[in-house]
Amino acid sequence: MQVTVSADATTQPFAPNRLSPMRFVLTFGLISGLGDFVYEGARSITGPFLATFGASAALVGFVTGAGEAVALVFRFWSGGLSDRTGRHWAISIAGYALTMVSVPLMAAAWTLWPAAVLVISERFGKAVRTPARDTMLAQASVDIGRGRAFAIHEALDQSGAFVGPLVVAAAIAISGGYRWGFGILVVPGAAALAVIFALRRAVPRPAAYEHSARHATQGTVPSGALPARFWWYAGYTALNMTGFATFAVLAYHLQVRHVVPSAVIPIVYAVAMGLAALGALASGWLYDRIGLRGLVLVPVFTAVVPFLSFSTTPWLVWAGAAVWGLGLGMHESTMRAAVADLVPASRRGAGYGTFTAVYGLAWMAGGTAIGALYAHSVGAVELFVIITQIVALVAFVPVSLRR
Repeated sequence: MQVTVSADATTQPFAPNRLSPMRFVLTFGLISGLGDFVYEGARSITGPFLATFGASAALVGFVTGAGEAVALVFRFWSGGLSDRTGRHWAISIAGYALTMVSVPLMAAAWTLWPAAVLVISERFGKAVRTPARDTMLAQASVDIGRGRAFAIHEALDQSGAFVGPLVVAAAIAISGGYRWGFGILVVPGAAALAVIFALRRAVPRPAAYEHSARHATQGTVPSGALPARFWWYAGYTALNMTGFATFAVLAYHLQVRHVVPSAVIPIVYAVAMGLAALGALASGWLYDRIGLRGLVLVPVFTAVVPFLSFSTTPWLVWAGAAVWGLGLGMHESTMRAAVADLVPASRRGAGYGTFTAVYGLAWMAGGTAIGALYAHSVGAVELFVIITQIVALVAFVPVSLRR
């Protein structure tokens, strides 16, 4: 099926953008870095914080898994909304605002369920903004290179995720409690909102990057079903994420087994985020050269994590955090670059939304299963992860056959 491109998309003049595509990507990377400062700083202590209310490992796994599912499944709706309305900026800003309000409010949560609701509402903010944001980044990446643009953005994003947990750790060490750790995050949250409003004024129409005379689409664009290879890629990723533990469950283990002091747990997370930034850059470089085949390393990293991260030996835990971060960074940067190439430009929002809906359901199920299996034994977790990653590697074969 084909639909005619509207005049608004091809013939009407675009408002002038005052930044080059690379500067747009870098500035959005700064925004995402500040955003990660906020919500990754919070996520570094979410598991232990919920444990202070008496939550079990299974409940922590369910709440954090449900949060990830909300962050990903609801992108099916927000992605379609972004495609239909074209209001990428308004949707992105609304999502950032919801997250930046929800996180500091966790400092005022005095019982389990309000804290759990705020965990999920923060993730809903991510669901709202991400497809629209990634659509704008894809528009700016035409001349930069998909892998490079998304890798740079992800590296800046993870830089904030590295700094945030360190600041939270310092706040906990000074104050002696998790609430100051959440409360201090209001500062980078306000900064993120200020920068995104400034970027909106400087680049009112990111689509102009892609709809230049050199790259303009003429006549018609494809519509209808998403390509078969897209669905193979979504299936592979879902299998991989089923065995990818949320950090909240890993942190829960560190807390209840007293592997490291409470104030050190956010530092463990910061190490993981620092390695995620490096993994993103390496993955983006590989993607621009060999395509999706570089993702074959992700199931290997995922399979190794439980053998390290659920240990009671501190140096193994640190190594597990590094491997977990490398896998996450490789996966997240290349994931977003690949979706932009696997679906038609007119359906990028729906592509991102559909892909991450599948991804999110898998992570929710996997996070809950790993939390429940942990309550039985670490060996059960290790066996579950190994099986899921072997199946993921089998599913990866059709994805990797073509560049």
